[in-house]
Amino acid sequence: MIAAALAPGAIPSPPEEFARFSLGPLTIHAYALCILLGIIAAIWLTLRRWKARGGQSDVIWDVAIWAIPFGIIGGRLYHVFSSPDAYFGPNYDGTGDPIKILYIWNGGLGIWGAIALGALGAWIGTRRAGVRLSAFADAAAPGVLLAQAIGRWGNWFNQELFGSATTLPWGLKIDPSSPNFPAGYPADTLFHPTFLYESLWSLAGVAVLLLVDRRFKLRFGALVWLYVVIYTAGRTWIEAMRIDEAQMITISGITARLNVWTSLIVFVLALLIFLFCLIRSRRMRGEDFMYLPGRAPEGERVVDGVETTDVAEAPATSKDEPKAASAQAAESAAKDTAAAPAESAESAEDESPYPTAADVASPAGEAKVTEAPSKD
Repeated sequence: MIAAALAPGAIPSPPEEFARFSLGPLTIHAYALCILLGIIAAIWLTLRRWKARGGQSDVIWDVAIWAIPFGIIGGRLYHVFSSPDAYFGPNYDGTGDPIKILYIWNGGLGIWGAIALGALGAWIGTRRAGVRLSAFADAAAPGVLLAQAIGRWGNWFNQELFGSATTLPWGLKIDPSSPNFPAGYPADTLFHPTFLYESLWSLAGVAVLLLVDRRFKLRFGALVWLYVVIYTAGRTWIEAMRIDEAQMITISGITARLNVWTSLIVFVLALLIFLFCLIRSRRMRGEDFMYLPGRAPEGERVVDGVETTDVAEAPATSKDEPKAASAQAAESAAKDTAAAPAESAESAEDESPYPTAADVASPAGEAKVTEAPSKD
């Protein structure tokens, strides 16, 4: 077969013993390590971006202790909802094993549940820290996508979530003895490595987000919604390639996986919200995009990544006094210069030997005319 001839150039799956190993009584799962590495990478990148924008590093940890647990729980719940057969049986006939819901190390984290509950946890953390959720989300967006790129390799160790059969040279080999090997396929069948497609797509998305943010300085939630647009655009076609069991939904006569419909709907919504955020950020140019109103430390504001001090609240310093004195002196000199022409004109009129209209109209002028000698 063609697949067999191309097998030496195919992507091998790791041996089963690589998926888990023991350290004394503790069993370490490669899937969990990939998730952990992704979380560490996300925190590292988010911390760098947050500090570069003028934020305090302690905020990242204050938000992370809420967002990470919420995200993991949400991701697990969404996976159970979208693929319930293993836990409740086909059509919820009770033949499944609900206790497996707790076996998170075996794989199964739905990104949409992770984002939804993770955002809730981040909102709690940011409210407590006094910063805007949109500011934290914009700083964290590239890091979250980086975490997804790393975490997807956990599916490779578990030999799961691959795509349909392929004869491409980068096809993925799955151990025929694996419980995830689909029934009815020859043992030498190669499959699309959808975990790799999504990982590479996510890495490219990280690069795009960083470049766009450096060029346009997106604020007030624009960058995080651009992240959603990029991710869902790729997730739609990648999800459509997968052949593992999933909840199927029919809309307008078209049947597709639940995650495909979710990706399409979220893509459209995210695109609209992204455009709205762009308009909103223009209107709020010059506003403090990082801290909630009244929560900035010691009256500081952060505008375009630069910490500033509110002029109305800043006390005058000794360095400002000479500048103020110079300004007052200049203003006085300007007034004197403007008054000088008027005073010169008045002096010229007083020194003139000829009578003026004022002299004629004055009582003194009338007396002088009366006292003049008569020709008679």
